[in-house]
Amino acid sequence: MRGGPKPTSGRLLPLRRISGAASELTDAALVAGCAVDDSASLGALFDRYSRSVYRFVSRLSGSSPGELDDLVSTTFLEACRCASKFRGGSSASTWLFGIAINVVRHHVRGDIRRRTFIAAYAQAPAASRSPRPDDAAENRELIAKVGEAIGRLPHALRETFVLCELEEVPGPEAARILGVPPGTLWRRIHEARKFLRQALS
Repeated sequence: MRGGPKPTSGRLLPLRRISGAASELTDAALVAGCAVDDSASLGALFDRYSRSVYRFVSRLSGSSPGELDDLVSTTFLEACRCASKFRGGSSASTWLFGIAINVVRHHVRGDIRRRTFIAAYAQAPAASRSPRPDDAAENRELIAKVGEAIGRLPHALRETFVLCELEEVPGPEAARILGVPPGTLWRRIHEARKFLRQALS
């Protein structure tokens, strides 16, 4: 596709929800099904990982909900397009994160209008317990500060921090996804941590 992946039109893929056999297949089997354009496999893979990809993309881009839906949809379309290249060297979720990173990179290059990272946090579900009002206010303030600080990270540091620290992808896999040597990955993590400590101090 010339010029990289292009977002879809403002809504998540209208994938058929699968019950039964397809939803019970392994991740590798679903990806193999996507490689032969099986819509049931793509639908089951989407059901299984769309929330994780949405959360990951929101942390990377800080886009509006509508843009996030487009980025998630584009990620799964790209996954279907390159499914034949999946060799099982990493988990399906890590593989999808790698595709999502490329989708977001293209989006950032094509559209500089970025929302702040706090907008993504605003979409996060509330905590399961009910804290005291003063605790809740303090937590919201901390979340806002962390979100704003991550949003100010340079993009290379932000995608590395989100991938390794928030999504907990192992270093070697993260380095492979980002296409950088391990030393570069650890340097980015160190710089991101240092930046965040200074921002929150």
